[in-house]
Amino acid sequence: MSPTPTAILSPADQERRRGLRFMKGVALGALVFMAVLFVVAFALQERVPALQYVRAAAEGGMVGALADWFAVTALFRHPLGIPIPHTAIIPRRKDEIGRTLGEFVETNFLEGSVVRTKLDSAAIAARAGEWLRDPQHADRIAAEASTMAAGILRALSDDEVQELIADLAREHLIEPDWGPALGGWLERVVAADAHHGAVDLAVDSIAAWLRNNRTAFTGLFSKRLPSWVPSIALRLVDDTVYNEAVKFVDAVQVDPRHPARKAVDGYLARLADNLQHDPATIGRLEDAKSAVFDSPRVRELAAEAWNTAKAGLLRALDDPESALRRRIAAALAEIGARLATDAALQRRVDRRIADAAVFLVERYRHDIASIITDTVERWDAAETTEKIELMVGRDLQYIRLNGTIVGALAGLAIFTVAHALLR
Repeated sequence: MSPTPTAILSPADQERRRGLRFMKGVALGALVFMAVLFVVAFALQERVPALQYVRAAAEGGMVGALADWFAVTALFRHPLGIPIPHTAIIPRRKDEIGRTLGEFVETNFLEGSVVRTKLDSAAIAARAGEWLRDPQHADRIAAEASTMAAGILRALSDDEVQELIADLAREHLIEPDWGPALGGWLERVVAADAHHGAVDLAVDSIAAWLRNNRTAFTGLFSKRLPSWVPSIALRLVDDTVYNEAVKFVDAVQVDPRHPARKAVDGYLARLADNLQHDPATIGRLEDAKSAVFDSPRVRELAAEAWNTAKAGLLRALDDPESALRRRIAAALAEIGARLATDAALQRRVDRRIADAAVFLVERYRHDIASIITDTVERWDAAETTEKIELMVGRDLQYIRLNGTIVGALAGLAIFTVAHALLR
């Protein structure tokens, strides 16, 4: 397997690679040392019988070193490039390892009771409240949220937003018939006499206008009379009309059962019924509604309203001292204070967080675990082997070193026992 180029390794991986190479050198050095020791002891054991024990220890150390070298190497590649069965385990079974790891995570970690137990012991609401009640933290969250909101607003296309608003308005305001709904609402208003306040307001406004605009009646009726009528008669006509209008409005004001009021009640009742059942009235209302909403000026006003609102929001979001930013920060700090001090609220928030997390885990646990499986499947076998070896290879080299030492001790022990028994 060709090693992964150093250029694609992170600094941490490069440091692990240096450690791995060092430990490989140590393990190899131990093997070479045992081999040299074996050769020397083997050559001199006839002259120095005690070197037989050294030879046995060196022989066992070489066997242990070679055996563990083979075992460690077989995890990542074929030893000496020879395709021996059951070697190069990781690259050959990469996908199976990924599936097993995904199943392990799904079974042991993505389980409702495990997640709930962990969240119940975490006291999330209290910790979040303590952190959020700090004004500096609240300001930070408000600033981050404002930056995100401003970015979203700037990313929105004004034309698309206006089209969306127009589509929503057409779907929910223009296309539905207003007549029956307005008629039913007006019918309930009239039945409850809730319109009397509006009638009183209208009558009072008319009375006030009459008192303040007497001159508006000058010539209003008299100019329609023949020119031969004396001027004094003309003034008398205008004064009479004005006085009668004032008397009529005053009478309507003081008499709750005035015929004019009853006429208004009757008209509103008929209008409510017509709006619900008369196709002609409904049609006129729909035509008027369409004419208003389809007016170019109304569309221009809607576009101007959006642009003005967007510009105002952006200014407020970008300004740390704006009222909007201050209110957001104050609201966050207040929420944090409540979370930090209100035990009942903490329990409710923690319970809802746990319920939401358990729901998500139980519903999507397989999908979450499949991220591990799918990711491992997409990895290149050589790169995966390199990554895993960098993570655990240094520790595995200790196995080679320990195997050398244990093999040497085992070889010495076996030779010693055998030599003692054969005496």
